[in-house]
Formats: sequence, C-alpha cells, structure tokens
Amino acid sequence: MKKANSILGIIASLVIGAAILVAGSQSSISVFGLPLFFVCGAIGFALHWTIFLPSFAFQTEHYFDLTGSLSYISTVIAAVYLNPNLDIRDLIICAMILIWAVRLGSFLFWRIKKDGQDKRFVVMKTQFVWFLMTWTLGGLWVLVTMAAGLAAMTSDTTIALGPLAYLGITLWVAGMLVEVIADNQKTEFRKNPENRDRFISTGLWAWSRHPNYFGEITLWFGLALVALPVLSGWQLATMISPIFVYTLLTKISGIPLLERMAKKKWGSDPEFIAYTESTPALRLRKPQG
Repeated sequence: MKKANSILGIIASLVIGAAILVAGSQSSISVFGLPLFFVCGAIGFALHWTIFLPSFAFQTEHYFDLTGSLSYISTVIAAVYLNPNLDIRDLIICAMILIWAVRLGSFLFWRIKKDGQDKRFVVMKTQFVWFLMTWTLGGLWVLVTMAAGLAAMTSDTTIALGPLAYLGITLWVAGMLVEVIADNQKTEFRKNPENRDRFISTGLWAWSRHPNYFGEITLWFGLALVALPVLSGWQLATMISPIFVYTLLTKISGIPLLERMAKKKWGSDPEFIAYTESTPALRLRKPQG
C-alpha cells in the first residue's frame, strides 16, 4: 500500500509540476528555444533526483534540506544569468530568495548535523520508492513556492515598482525577521541542558506555538505581492505559491506533524495543556497579563 501511494505521489508531483511549468512559461522570455521559466523551473527536480541517488545508496537524509536550498539558489542564479533584461523588481525578488535560501538552508543543515538524524526519515530512507517520492516532492516544493517570483523574473513585461511591491517588500522583511528570531530563540533554548525534553514557551514562542511558520508564510506572501504586477494570463496561476506554502505548513506536513509529536511527548503535562490552550497555533498574539 505504501509503495502504491508513493508511486501515485510521484505521478501527482510530476503532473502538478508540469502544469506550473506550462502556466508560468506564458510571456516568459526564451533561451535555447525554450521558455526561461521552464528551463529554470526544472532545475529543482533535476538537483533533487541527482542527490537522491547517493542519499539512498548511503541511507542518509542529511542533504535533503540543503539540496532544497541549493535548488532555490541555482534556479535564481540561472534566471539572472540567462535573462539579459533584468529590472529592479527582478533583482529584488532574486535577493529575497537568495537571502532566505542561504539562511534557512544553512540553519537546517547544521541542525541535522548536530542532531544526527531527522526522525521523519528513519524508515522512509530505507524504502526506495517512498524515499524517491519525498525527493520528488522536494523538487515540486521548490518550483511551486518560488513560482510567482520566478515567473516575474523571467517575464518579458517590465513595470515600475508601485505600492503593491512596497507592501510586499515590507511583509517579506517582517516575515524574515520573525522566522530568524524564532529559530534563534529555539536554538538558544535547546543549548541549555536544563531544557532537555522541555518545550519552548518564551520569546515569540509565547505569542505563537509556531512563530517560525508564521514568518515563513508571511515572507512568501510578500514576495508574491512584489511579483504580481508583471504577471498576466496563465502566469497568474503561479500565485498559488503563497497559498501552497500556507496549506502545506498548516494542513499537511508542518503544524499538524509537529502538533502530533508534541502531544505524544507532552500531552499529559498540565503546563503544556495550558500553553496550547492560551497560545495560538500560528498567528502572533501577545500573551495576556
């Protein structure tokens, strides 16, 4: 059953990925006889499949998150290198993605090196098709999350920055700050031996049970707003990017997974119960009292 589901997952990922590549390619400049959006958008899949092979051979998940970050970085660098008509909007989007990818990728890579393993992959990495599905989903994640930004960067349309772009930049900066601060607070919390097997409820984590995800969702919505003015026709389908991030983190693999793990570990702890009842799962809310 698991193998069949994994095969279906791979097929679904490829179908969705192909649809995004076609939609985002409208009004894209061309290189090598192909839409630049299509060329750059396929890079994430290619890198994930390439790194999957040695990762399965050596039964390691240590390079999964790093591969994702390298995919974002490689994609925007290719878009910049191959697009002769870059404007200020393109460069801002490029900087947004590069800063985010370098910061988060290095953070996740060193975290897994320190922890030794990612518990999600313990069984998965031993099963070829299931593991391949996960790496394929990684390629899809890269394409869909940055689709709006990539469509803008590869578009043949140029429009001066306006209020929507400045609002997007503001949201991106705010989201990035929240994510970085939340991650750093949790890292410092875990460094204290006295906090071993305890949950964090201080700093931004007193405002939200998942402030890092709040920041992640906010920054991608901001980036999409910067991209929106130059998108038209089928390119508008790439605006699914922030919706995809929100749905994945709040309904599928982010918050639901972590909440289940937390309840399994601290579900009978009165302090944890009080924390979950008084603190929102995602949105930031200042603690009462």
